[in-house]
Amino acid sequence: MATNFLVHEKIWFDKFKYDDAERKFYEQMNGPVAGASCQLKEVLPDPSETLSQAALGTSSGPGASSGPGGDHSELVVRIANLEVENQNLRSVVQDLQQAISRLEARLNSLEKSSPIHRAIAPQTQHVSPMRQMEPPTKKMATPAEDDEDNDIDLFGSDEEEDKEAARLREERLKQYAEKKAKKPSLVAKSSILLDVKPWDDETDMAKLEACVRSVQLDGLLWGGSKLVPVGYGIRKLQIQCVVEDDKVGTDLLEEEITKFEEHVQSVDIAAFNKI
Repeated sequence: MATNFLVHEKIWFDKFKYDDAERKFYEQMNGPVAGASCQLKEVLPDPSETLSQAALGTSSGPGASSGPGGDHSELVVRIANLEVENQNLRSVVQDLQQAISRLEARLNSLEKSSPIHRAIAPQTQHVSPMRQMEPPTKKMATPAEDDEDNDIDLFGSDEEEDKEAARLREERLKQYAEKKAKKPSLVAKSSILLDVKPWDDETDMAKLEACVRSVQLDGLLWGGSKLVPVGYGIRKLQIQCVVEDDKVGTDLLEEEITKFEEHVQSVDIAAFNKI
């Protein structure tokens, strides 16, 4: 049963035989690896020997007389050209150094001979540190000089100028006060609309208005008036007046009107406007 099952499987049982045959075939064609490395060492020369031979212009070995010999001769020619160029560069560098030294010498001579340089160049003086730190000595005044200084009045002119300035300031303040006194001052006024209510519909409104207008105060001026119906046959008095704010107040005005208790029940401010 097992053999019949393996018949249908795709297995390469003889693969190692074919691998060995392939390896032997390539070994016969190319040779073994060790032999190939030995052959390469025999054919290729040592690089260090090749460079030394190229520098000396000689060669040895089986290929010395053929192509490699021509390469060595070309290297020798190139080395000779490089040496010539190196010598030329050295000569150019020496010429530049000599030119720079000549320029430096000429500049030094010009600086020494120029008068401007002499004038600008400061003369250095050696001063000890202790001498630099010393404070300048103050000259002592003699008694005669002190007397002369005392005779000079340094503040007399300043006192006279202060007095003159004070006098001018007082004059200007006086003129300003006189001008302000002559100028009329603005009086703040207000327009007030009052609602004066009676006790009932039997109150004599003409008599009530007469009582209200009988109130005379400094800064109070009465205006127009009218009767406005309130309800149930009752009417209230609306009267306008102009008052000066600094003389007549609303509280004082209400107090004076409510003194007429027989006719006036209450006083209300309906409108208040600044003029």
